Amino acid sequence: MSDVCKNWSTWLKKTRFAYMDENQVQQTLNWLMILRNQILDYAHLESAQKIIDLGCGSGLLAFGVIERFQDSVELIFQDKFQDCLDECKNILKDVQTPYNASFLCCDVASLKLEKNYLDRALMRSVLVHIVEKQPVFDEIYRVLKPEGIYCAFEPIISETTRYGDILKGYNISDYDEFKRAEDEFMSRKDDCLVNFSANSLDENLNNAGFSDVLINVDEVKSSYIAKFDAIKSWFITPPAPNQKTMKERYLEYFEEKKVDNFILEVQRELSDKQVEIISKTALIKATK
Repeated sequence: MSDVCKNWSTWLKKTRFAYMDENQVQQTLNWLMILRNQILDYAHLESAQKIIDLGCGSGLLAFGVIERFQDSVELIFQDKFQDCLDECKNILKDVQTPYNASFLCCDVASLKLEKNYLDRALMRSVLVHIVEKQPVFDEIYRVLKPEGIYCAFEPIISETTRYGDILKGYNISDYDEFKRAEDEFMSRKDDCLVNFSANSLDENLNNAGFSDVLINVDEVKSSYIAKFDAIKSWFITPPAPNQKTMKERYLEYFEEKKVDNFILEVQRELSDKQVEIISKTALIKATK
């Protein structure tokens, strides 16, 4: 368990940016700050509320709450992994403003809280790491007070631009085989990264009992110059500590020599060219 926690902490701070250049990292961080403010605005936070940051990770949302409300709210940092909570505690040591915060180490589908305890439940990019989504929504509904609000953001990875969409097939050996493999492993029902959509999230929320469900889907367009080494890093960088890399996914279908050749051909095809990516994201709000 501790090794997994440590991997998560490292991934949050470093690994997830491994394939990005400095400009891409800064763009991503700027976007995360905009996203944080959108979630906090959506949630209609007020003083004296009990607020939880579910799957807090490095605490992006929770620290935003502290910036706005200091110690006038009761704030809970929740995460399954103690290393993430320890990282947030370390950051809090440098926070100059007063705060009223506690830490809860448990699974998000089994929160150690009383029924009808919370006014607000916030979440960012957590469901994308959980295979079974419905129990999470059921549990959030349980711990929220009547009229309590759940507000979250999730990337819809299953609808994000893929390499197969931007490559010219005639420049890639066995392009059709790799495209079929990509289409298959990007639609698996047992893969938490891709086994949901805005429609399925809406169904989950309604099944849990939420009302006034609002899911705003946005297309985030990004454009950058692809670099030779960064392309390979994308193939070998895990999307989460417990998830297979893209290379490992292809290895389920092809021998390693064939996969390595595919990666090399992708590098040659896209290196130093401008690449445009469209990512689907969902901003979610629901009331108990």
